[in-house]
Amino acid sequence: MRNTHPILDHIDHHRDDLIGLADRVWGMPETLYAEYRSCAEHAQMLRQKGFALTENLAGIPTAVMGEAGTGGPIIAILGEYDALPGLSQEAGIAEPRAIEAGGNGHGCGHNLLGSAALLAACALKDWLAETGTPGRVRYYGCPAEEGGAAKTFMVRDGAFADVDAAITWHPDCMTRVDDPESLANTRMDFTFHGRAAHAAASPHLGRSALDAVELMSVGVNYLREHVPQDARIHYAYLDAGGPAPNVVQAKARVRYSIRALQLAEMLSIVERVKNVARGAALMTDTTVEMRVFSAVSNNLVNEVMDRTMDRVLQEIGGVPFDAADHAFARAIQATLSPADIASPYRGVAQIPRLDQALFDGLIPLRPGGEKMIGSTDVSDVTWAVPTTEVLVATHAIGTPAHSWQIVAQGKSPAAHKGMTHAAKAMARCAQMLFANPALLAEAKAEHAARLAVTPYICPLPADLAPPLQPRPTPA
Repeated sequence: MRNTHPILDHIDHHRDDLIGLADRVWGMPETLYAEYRSCAEHAQMLRQKGFALTENLAGIPTAVMGEAGTGGPIIAILGEYDALPGLSQEAGIAEPRAIEAGGNGHGCGHNLLGSAALLAACALKDWLAETGTPGRVRYYGCPAEEGGAAKTFMVRDGAFADVDAAITWHPDCMTRVDDPESLANTRMDFTFHGRAAHAAASPHLGRSALDAVELMSVGVNYLREHVPQDARIHYAYLDAGGPAPNVVQAKARVRYSIRALQLAEMLSIVERVKNVARGAALMTDTTVEMRVFSAVSNNLVNEVMDRTMDRVLQEIGGVPFDAADHAFARAIQATLSPADIASPYRGVAQIPRLDQALFDGLIPLRPGGEKMIGSTDVSDVTWAVPTTEVLVATHAIGTPAHSWQIVAQGKSPAAHKGMTHAAKAMARCAQMLFANPALLAEAKAEHAARLAVTPYICPLPADLAPPLQPRPTPA
């Protein structure tokens, strides 16, 4: 590590406290909109570090914001802390061993994500105070990235209205500025209502909601041939109508995830899927209720922000892993397939394959090659303000993002080094924007120019509320 700027020393000052936060959040994995304990841990750390606190942000009980500084521009550092269901796993071992059968786990490293973002905010707070630089840093604790689209609701409801720029990161197996491409995504529930009947004695009196769901699946399968190549349509049965085959199912529900490279394209496909659902209801003499569960946009690139983050990475270098880190990563890789291990290189075609279990270098900005594209609610923030996201190595090359293997690595020394490195990258990038008003103005001008060509359309219905979960009753 080459500490080339004083702000990086502020990272080191707060590092141990925020690693402790990351490990505590790892130990209390909570899924979308149920992150009450994790949010409380972040709120307590913000209080401890002297931030002014805003809770229940945008009406979401598990969203929190901390602000420090005075005057000047406002730069947001985005954190997350939601986990995934079914990924319970002990830490520090290279074999599947659940802590709780069927329990949750931090399968995407979000215990690190929120803690590193807060670590960066702490360093910026200290630097602003030390130098007297006008400006405010905000830490946004954002829940429900995994399917709940909390940031989209927060953007829609004005939580970023006065922000000048935003910075975030994500755990990865390689360190690089994230590619701007992402898929706009809508998750919709289709609930079919029919009429129950005895399936043997009076089937003619029944109207099967399950038949309607299955016919919808057939119709959507035919639709797949006639959507853009990069579009994706997935589905899962939420309610198949019950376990009794001798009862005509009166109700059934299916959730569809519909993705495309551009928001307008995605919305067009959504309408076509809705027409398929209407057709299935017509064929079965049932009715269908259609409801958006969550939705996110595609990314809006900001090249000024991304080039700034890339300059920071060139300055600080790769994550400084040691021999023990590599040894544990090799043990994890022994549980993976060759295809798993090779998969990260599909998006960096000109980078030679490196014979190492952990990646301690840097991938150039926009390296080309095949891109593996997903969806994220960070995308809606990119439409609200100039935004950049950095990926930082925290786990063995090839580790699937939603797997027990990544949970097993979530409290490792390598993960702690990666999250610290991410904090340094975000803090230094924000410091450059605070210190150079012309650079921030350039980023904002690019953002405004892109919006002038393609205005933002929130993918959420105006009256849709986030699917909040009740606060658990204390034991």
